[in-house]
Amino acid sequence: MHKLITILLVVVGVIHVLPVVGAVGGARLAALYGMSFDEPDLAILMRHRAVLFGLLGVFIVYSAFHPEQQPLALVAGLVSAGSFLWIAWCVGGYNPAIARVVLVDVVAVACLIAAGGVLIYRDT
Repeated sequence: MHKLITILLVVVGVIHVLPVVGAVGGARLAALYGMSFDEPDLAILMRHRAVLFGLLGVFIVYSAFHPEQQPLALVAGLVSAGSFLWIAWCVGGYNPAIARVVLVDVVAVACLIAAGGVLIYRDT
């Protein structure tokens, strides 16, 4: 059970760490999201978002090996990925690159739900 939770959290952590490459500049962001980030304000916000995702991803990976942090990591990951999915669903009309992000976040949410279920089962 412990190894399964670890694997699931590492997968989710890596999913959250991957966008950190967008912090280096607009070209990387464009590759990730399929749109231009030439507007300085948007580039600043999105690069900062990439850093925050990196921090969250590192924390989730850390929690994979520190069980006392796992409940917090599960909640943080679910809020992050779940809110993105909810916003994408509400807004709609996104491009194929964003559709890929939606799919990856569906995987992340599934992994988090599975890890949470195993964690609850293990502790009962």
